[in-house]
Amino acid sequence: MEAKTNPKAEASVAARQEDLRRIARALEAAAEVCGSFSAGTVAVEFKDEGGPVTALDRGINERLLQLLPGDGEGWLSEESADDQSRLQKSRVWVVDPLDGTHEFLAGIPEWCISIALVEDGRAVAGGICNPTTGETFLGSRETGVTLNGKPVRARACRGLESAVVLASRSETKRGEWERFRNAPFEVRPVGSVAYKLACVAAGLADATWTFVPKHEWDVAAGAALVLASGGVVKTLEGAPPVFNRPNPWLDGLLAYSAGSQKQLESFLAERRKRGEEGAR
Repeated sequence: MEAKTNPKAEASVAARQEDLRRIARALEAAAEVCGSFSAGTVAVEFKDEGGPVTALDRGINERLLQLLPGDGEGWLSEESADDQSRLQKSRVWVVDPLDGTHEFLAGIPEWCISIALVEDGRAVAGGICNPTTGETFLGSRETGVTLNGKPVRARACRGLESAVVLASRSETKRGEWERFRNAPFEVRPVGSVAYKLACVAAGLADATWTFVPKHEWDVAAGAALVLASGGVVKTLEGAPPVFNRPNPWLDGLLAYSAGSQKQLESFLAERRKRGEEGAR
């Protein structure tokens, strides 16, 4: 007996595969731009809010803007003036041309190019490329996640003692992860929130979180990848993140593999409860 096909589902997968091909081509072109720059020689400026921006950030942004948006699609990028016509678009590209500029300038191989496709507020497909390590993460809910073309999935956590949680390198330096010094899991500082999310999606770690506000372009692609791998992504209020908002900020983000979610959420709830009791 022949298995029944679902033409609608097949068409959806085929359309998403084409989206991923577009992302892959754009990441490859952006990585080629990186070959023209090095941390020691690239021109650096500082934005009004104090963060660094380099000629590489802008070069990648220009290349991605040429390649990604099609007719009827919106654009949101850290290195472009925000054109709020994107709010009238159902499909929007949310891009961070270089997430982890501090790490790039310091020669730490924890920076990446981050591309997300958002549909009706949901991060449905993403691609993240770390040119230094040669890692390219691609994924969507319809197709799952690949790392350099090979299928990967989020880890199955057997217990907190074996869990690895990726912490922000800058937050760690500021002492914001001291509260987890004696946690039963391993805390591993890593730069670039997008890269951390990609590592969770690929099963290279169990979770990452930040209690610091983030722009949508920092996390949209990584969130798409974690969700595509069967993981869980939440805001600090416990709701799924919504993207392409008028003010593209999130109050923070928590991302877990499905296997670690229950245990880590219980741990965080207990720590929060102790903190509240200690403040009384």
